[in-house]
Amino acid sequence: MELNTADMHKSFEVIGLGEVMLRLSPSGHERLSQCETLENRPGGSELNVVSGLSLLGLRTGIVTKVPDNAMGRLIKNKIRFYGVSDDLLIYDTSPEKRIGIYYYEYGAYPRKPAVTYDRKNSSFNSISISEMDPSIYSETKVFHTSGITLALSENTRKTAIEMIHRFKENGAYISFDVNYRANLWDEETARKTILEVLPYVDFLFVSEETSRRMMNRKGTIEEIMRDYCEEFGASLVACTNRIVKSPKCHSFNSTIYYHAERHCYTGKTYENIDVIDRIGSGDAYVAGVLFGLLKYGSIQEAVNYGNAMSAMKNTVIGDMPASDFEEMSRIVRQHNSDQNGGEMER
Repeated sequence: MELNTADMHKSFEVIGLGEVMLRLSPSGHERLSQCETLENRPGGSELNVVSGLSLLGLRTGIVTKVPDNAMGRLIKNKIRFYGVSDDLLIYDTSPEKRIGIYYYEYGAYPRKPAVTYDRKNSSFNSISISEMDPSIYSETKVFHTSGITLALSENTRKTAIEMIHRFKENGAYISFDVNYRANLWDEETARKTILEVLPYVDFLFVSEETSRRMMNRKGTIEEIMRDYCEEFGASLVACTNRIVKSPKCHSFNSTIYYHAERHCYTGKTYENIDVIDRIGSGDAYVAGVLFGLLKYGSIQEAVNYGNAMSAMKNTVIGDMPASDFEEMSRIVRQHNSDQNGGEMER
């Protein structure tokens, strides 16, 4: 795949827009209703994506708004720790400033993992175009955001859509993960809003379930992906295939439809992944795909790195990935060559 980035001398490979929250979880597999301590871990869909890309060696930044207090500084420090630029952070100094929170309870068959949000009226919900330096719209090759950002409030929705327009006008590729969350908005509102955004999207990430249920798409998954491209103009559509055998055992693969070739690419399935923490594995997939496109200009490498990043993220506690380029390249190589990598790295 030829990306028109050779003459794009940009400060960033990818800039993301999204809320960064605190995730609070009981230790081990305790229930929220019985635990006495909670582990604190920052995260958020778009931050998970750009942090994964940063670990792989690309220059990334995150546009978000955090409270100007100790919690905001915790977020800034975590962003810096992953090598993501904090230059685009906006600080909320209002009396109402607060960080969004969500509670995550691990699952164990037959009990499913569970998420409880406490993010209403967080600082991110007041973010506005006027708070941003206009120069950012010409400083990245790819702009990434998700349906979660569109779902949070009418204000974040308007801000995200305006940013999509401005980045697109300045020549950036638009990456969008539909990432539908039924506990954030209803299907009708989501469908109407996302249909407004799709004509500007170059790289579309959407699950088969979301396509069939919320987006009301019909046909085979290959036909659905092709129709997105023909109807709205996307260059490619990526769709993951996760088989949940139990909360602790998944299998994972994906398909990317590349419209210029009218061709679907897929990879070798990661079977029986030993799931430690599945949160953020979809975001890790997005990071791997964007890396394959930007680093190699290859759809097959996008599939390979997307699948590997997602599989590896399942083995790491917390929302954010923890795998660098050397490790991921080794995983991709071993997985696709059927080589036995040994029982231990030593």
